[in-house]
Amino acid sequence: MSITILPPDVNEGEWDFSVSNGCIRYGMSAIKSVGRPIIEAIVKERKEHGKFQNIHDFIERMIGQGVNKRYIENLIKAGAMDSLGANRRQMMMGYGPIVESISQDKKNEISGQMDLFSLLSEEEGTAYQIQLPNVSEYSKEELLMYEKEVMGIYVSGHPLESYEGLMKKNITASSSDFEVDEETGESPVHDQQNVIIGGIITEKSTKNTKTGKMMAFLTIEDLFGTVEVIVFPKDYEKYRTMLVEDGKVFVVGKASVNGEEKGKVILSRLVPFDQVPRQLWIRFPDKAAYTEAEKELNQILAASDGNDEVIIYCEAEKAKKYLPRNMTVNAGKGLLDILYNRFSEKNVKVVEKSIEN
Repeated sequence: MSITILPPDVNEGEWDFSVSNGCIRYGMSAIKSVGRPIIEAIVKERKEHGKFQNIHDFIERMIGQGVNKRYIENLIKAGAMDSLGANRRQMMMGYGPIVESISQDKKNEISGQMDLFSLLSEEEGTAYQIQLPNVSEYSKEELLMYEKEVMGIYVSGHPLESYEGLMKKNITASSSDFEVDEETGESPVHDQQNVIIGGIITEKSTKNTKTGKMMAFLTIEDLFGTVEVIVFPKDYEKYRTMLVEDGKVFVVGKASVNGEEKGKVILSRLVPFDQVPRQLWIRFPDKAAYTEAEKELNQILAASDGNDEVIIYCEAEKAKKYLPRNMTVNAGKGLLDILYNRFSEKNVKVVEKSIEN
């Protein structure tokens, strides 16, 4: 419906879902271990004394109302403190010392002790507050991992979004294709149909067969939902090192559909995303330019170890050169950044091939 879903927020959110500038704001009740009394205390404090200005202000105002380190950490991981002017990594690294400092100050107040900061004006005291470390934000995948950890869902995105092009090139069915239509009793995928699905392994369980061999049951999550994958003993032994939670994989197999419940996939082959064959193309204006840069280029490529094929293209001659198999690379971000810097991004391209090829 093109309605943006926003994460919980200590300055905007409520206990339940709410509306914020035409968007749906997730309720703070979704956050693990943060109960109703704490949320009501946060909302009450905000309404009576104004929005929280920064993490120090939040802790100072809420520490005496039942908010502890565990609550603060989960609020940060959920994105509920993003409006406090710092990134999540800064707050995760800095909230502990702030809590300890403010807790000690409150103990001193109770015992009637005075310290240097009690003699300062509010502005002067702010200057002496514990400063958050100057660090960059977590990676997108780390942010999403923390959101899933404390809320059970991804709110600010999905870890598969950056792989959408790769998935479209390879999958033949998504999780929604295994749903049974209530009216027809059928699903878009038919029993024994050959399928390729792709996604993240979110759950894995194993069991022993009657013959004492191990098999596995996986839950694969894509951008639309989940589907169960059954891995029989022979394939379990073959792929067991790849069957890890949070692993991003393509599953090749047959659909198992009975028309009464959501279909499953019987695995016959597993391909991790990072093992999908790729080609690294590097373009030069002509053969002379390639010859001049060849030694330097080979040194750059030699420092990268992987399975991706390298192809040189000389534009003037319309000539292609496939480098030998002992010069395959890992065409990941590290190598690409070096090549972009040396030969320009417009002359370097990664082409992902189909896993069926």
